[in-house]
Amino acid sequence: MSESVLRSEIAEQPAVIERLLVEGAAETDAIARDIRARDVHHVVIAARGSSDNAARYAQYLFGAHNRLTVTLATPSLFTRYQAPPRMTGALVVGISQSGQSPDLVAVVEEGRRQGCPTLAITNVAGSPLTVVADHTILLRAGQERSIAATKTYTAQLTALAMLSTALAANAGWRRELARVPGYVASALDADARVIEAAAGTLKTAGHGVVLGRGFNFATAFEIALKAKELAYVAVEPYSSADFQHGPIALIETGFASIVVNVTGAVCGEVEELLRTIAARGARPRQTCPSGCRPSQRLRRPNCWRSI
Repeated sequence: MSESVLRSEIAEQPAVIERLLVEGAAETDAIARDIRARDVHHVVIAARGSSDNAARYAQYLFGAHNRLTVTLATPSLFTRYQAPPRMTGALVVGISQSGQSPDLVAVVEEGRRQGCPTLAITNVAGSPLTVVADHTILLRAGQERSIAATKTYTAQLTALAMLSTALAANAGWRRELARVPGYVASALDADARVIEAAAGTLKTAGHGVVLGRGFNFATAFEIALKAKELAYVAVEPYSSADFQHGPIALIETGFASIVVNVTGAVCGEVEELLRTIAARGARPRQTCPSGCRPSQRLRRPNCWRSI
């Protein structure tokens, strides 16, 4: 698949998210009403690849905003070992761009057999995943021709945020969600020279890590996946907290680290880790799409750094 196709699909993200927010609002609200009526206590999510990273985001999202424990399913228990766990009281969710993966279908189908409410989050209406689920949130992203998921991944994050907001019936969060397409459009306007310089640092290093914590733990995994499948660069994702317990010994001069950090509960400790990594010899490259000075970065909610 050509680079131009990938770029064009990346550029579609603001429009895709806005369409989902507008057209998917009613169905998401209806799903939330049914879930509340079913007295759900926790969530089980089956997913693969980028969709699995969306599920990692859901762990923090539903935990922090809806007080729901989220677990990631182990599909081989359902398809290979024939030993599906009991999921009483769970909302069982399958997240898949295509809705075709048999192992994900098996998890959702078993959830339905056990009497759990089930949900498919997918881009393809009528796919096998939608057939076995009680409810479906369609991503409305249009065909994704690039192998690397871009617009469907951010649409999955949006769909999860819409569901969390509907479950909480929080009007303030709904207004914030309406601003997301604009935020994404602003991110796409980042200085290309800044991005190319950061990419060059990573490419010449040849190996490294991606660090994030909290809501951006999922982001670290997704960046690492993209670096591998698109640039063939071996970077591994870590929680910034876990990285300090052993893996930090990997740091040496020339080692590349991408640190995802935004204003919030974990900002300060991630910032401190970034300084420690730089002191140990990782390549120092600090960038921000907004062009702000280092002293401003902790105060700007959409700022990020790579090093």
